[in-house]
Parts: sequence; structure tokens; C-alpha cells
Amino acid sequence: MTAQEKDSELTDMHWMVQMLQTVDVGLVVLDSDNKILLWNSFMENHSGIRSSQALGNNLYQLFPHLPQAWLQRKLDATFKLGSPAYSTWEQRPRLFDFKSYRPLTGGSELMYQNLTLMPLQGADNTTAQVCLLVYDATENAISKLQLEAANQELARLSRTDRLTELLNRGYWEECLNQEFLRGQRSGGESSLIIFDIDHFKPVNDTYGHQAGDEVIRRVAQLLRSTARETDFAGRYGGEEFVLLLPDTPAEGALGVAERLRKTLESTQVEYEDLTLQVTISLGVSVFSPDLVSASQWLERADQALYQAKNSGRNQAHLWQNQKK
Repeated sequence: MTAQEKDSELTDMHWMVQMLQTVDVGLVVLDSDNKILLWNSFMENHSGIRSSQALGNNLYQLFPHLPQAWLQRKLDATFKLGSPAYSTWEQRPRLFDFKSYRPLTGGSELMYQNLTLMPLQGADNTTAQVCLLVYDATENAISKLQLEAANQELARLSRTDRLTELLNRGYWEECLNQEFLRGQRSGGESSLIIFDIDHFKPVNDTYGHQAGDEVIRRVAQLLRSTARETDFAGRYGGEEFVLLLPDTPAEGALGVAERLRKTLESTQVEYEDLTLQVTISLGVSVFSPDLVSASQWLERADQALYQAKNSGRNQAHLWQNQKK
């Protein structure tokens, strides 16, 4: 090799080393014993560990909190198969707990990372080392997470009544229809309750709509606290509310209705300098195989509600087939 060729080779090597040190990607080269052979500036800057401290050390001893079993499986597969392995931030948010560049404005204190394990072959064409490439994916991750959160919030708002934060009528009717179809397929004893606030119009007429809204909010709050996680509580319109109770027979549904009625009867609604007392009337209907639609199921509960109102209000009635 001539002197000129040697100079050219040294220049190329210098460029290569400089590129490896300055590239904005973490580069860690490991041998089969997990000893560190390369530790570039990205890794130095984010870990606080100098290259002179890292080289020759075992990766797991240097970072004892790494997910060793998970990472070792990927390393072993890369050494054995001689093909790259990958992991995105969506599969595992990060390998190294590095601080984010912009923890305050970026939305994450820690860096999200994409990983590539690249086999490096020796002269005998076998994998002698593995290069671990660590990419900062924080910006893309935060953007996607924020978009997903926004979409979830929009979906929540589309099915939520703004005043009460209960399910709105449209979405609750979808839930009712799904439960009706489930009942047709597999039977069961699901129930639904519909109720409204007794003498609500005089509250609005006497004290104003803001006082009426406070009454509705308070009733909704007590309804949410009464409902189970598996139930579907909604505002059907105005002062009318609904509660769908999957896998609940008549006795259980009447118990829920009576508990809700008694709780509201003993609750005082405070609004400015007013103290208001309200009661509710409730109708209960249980799923039956003879139902032809979800709307018929609701109509039966509504008929039971009118029976409760016509019988003096502040009570719960169960729909029963009068023809029997």
C-alpha cells in the first residue's frame, strides 16, 4: 500500500469515526458477551457516561435497570439469525431512561425511542457484534399520542350530554339496542329504568332555568354514583333519565330504583340561597323474549313510569303484562 493510499484510508476512517460520534442517533456496539465496543456522543450526552467509562464494560452492569430478559432475547436472535431486529416506541416506550430534549414543551419528561439491532459480520461472515441504534422518537410519539387523546375526547363528547356528563340520548339508545340484540341471542335478565323529576316545570318557572339546571346536575350526579361500572346511565331529554342494567333481573332493578328514589328524596339541592327538595318517579322493564324491538322495551318502562306518576309520584313501578 502506497503512502497516498494509507493517507486516504486514514482520512476515510477519520470521517467514519467523526460521523459515528456526531450522528443524532445512539450507537452502541456489543460483542457476544454484551461488552460495549462503541459508545458514541449521543449515548454520552444523554446518559452522562463517557465513552472511556463505557468501553469494555458489560451493558447490563452499566445499566442494571434495563429490561434484560427482553433485550437479551432480541440480541440472541440477532446473533443467531444474522438479521436485524426492531422495536418501536409503541411496543416499548423506551430502552434507556434518557431525559427528553424538551420536557416542558414536548409533553414528556423522558425520551420515546425506536430501536434497531443490526448484525455486524466478521471476516468469516458470522455475526461477531451487534450494533444497537437508539432513535429519539419523542416528537412523533407525542404528536401521535396527542392526536389519539384528542380523538378519544371528541368521541367522548359525541356520546356525552354536556350538562350532566351522562350518556346522551343517541348513544344510550345505541347501547340499549346492543343489549336488546344480546338478549335475543343469549337470553338473560337485563332491565332498564326510566325516570323523571316530579313537578320539575314549576322549579324552572319559579326559580329560573339555572336553578333547574342545578337540580338536573345533582340528580345526574346521584345517578352516576348509583350505577355500576357495567351499567349505562343517560339523560334521555329534559328532566328524564334512563339507566340500563345488564344481567339484572326485576328484583335487582327494583332495588336499584328504590335506592335511587330514597336517596333523592332525602337530598337537598343547594343553589345560591335556595334549598330545593325533589323527588322522582320511576318505571322498570325487564327484557323479555316476546319483545320485538329495543324501542318496545323502552315503551314498557315508560308505561310503568306513567303508572308511578298516576299513582301519586315518588315511587317505582315494574311493567307487567296486563293481559295475563
